[in-house]
Amino acid sequence: MHWLRLKWILTRAIMADRHTNTIPLSDETFRQIRDLLHETCGVYYDDGSKFIMEMRLQGALLRRQVESFQDYYFFLKYDGDRTGEMENLIDLLTVHETYFFREERQLRAFSEEILPAIHADPVARERKRLRVWSAGCSTGEEPYTLSMLILEQDLFKDWKVEILGSDISQNVLQSARTGLYQGASLRSIDPYFLSKYFQKEGNRYKILDTVKRPVSFLHLNLFFPDKWVFMSDMDVIFCRNVIIYFNQEVKKKVSRGFHRCLKEGGHLVLGHSESLINISTEYALCHLKNDIVYRKPQAGVPV
Repeated sequence: MHWLRLKWILTRAIMADRHTNTIPLSDETFRQIRDLLHETCGVYYDDGSKFIMEMRLQGALLRRQVESFQDYYFFLKYDGDRTGEMENLIDLLTVHETYFFREERQLRAFSEEILPAIHADPVARERKRLRVWSAGCSTGEEPYTLSMLILEQDLFKDWKVEILGSDISQNVLQSARTGLYQGASLRSIDPYFLSKYFQKEGNRYKILDTVKRPVSFLHLNLFFPDKWVFMSDMDVIFCRNVIIYFNQEVKKKVSRGFHRCLKEGGHLVLGHSESLINISTEYALCHLKNDIVYRKPQAGVPV
């Protein structure tokens, strides 16, 4: 047996003998890992979140067979496999909770107000192209929900419809591409949509190809707006419950990036707990009948 492996086993045995299964995270190492995470994807853990990081990363230390968080930090910084492990770290420290038809009022605003307004716009009707971006799409429930709502409108059947779902996690994107769901993902879906747009496979439900066809998924880090090369000329951007994990500086950077990607008159939809107050003055607050969203002002057209 390799001596490093033996040393790890003995260390774990000593820890168990001390009646603890938890590897401690020091304040200094917490700040090192936190800063590395922030530099990589913009997610920021404040000082009060040390315990959360300590608990969520216990399995990563065991999997990598390292004795301490300091060793794990050195692995993330210098090991040849650090890129793959950094992706695992981001998966563990970011929240991927989502489900179909989340935030009904916002979806009604999209379906009943934003989509008809886009269809009625003379310039848009001339181009016959609709582009929607789900930023931080996780396992795909949001972009597939948007696809179903667009299909229900029947306004865009002769348009080119593109729905782009992006996420920093390759794991959740792989799951999104399969289009198989069960349990909590379906907790808010109406039986009408379930029967019309899904096919039952065992104890899971598979998204039909008519819903999947306009949806594409890509790996994208919101922390680097300069690399959003395919995200231009968007009619609508959904970025819900994502920027709450960024600090003020990163929120401003991401907001500017979204503004560049939106066409004039395009809409930005944030989560209900999120706001651009003290972040950006580039957007107009748009009071729709169903909800409040942000809009990129159109030259010469009052909001």
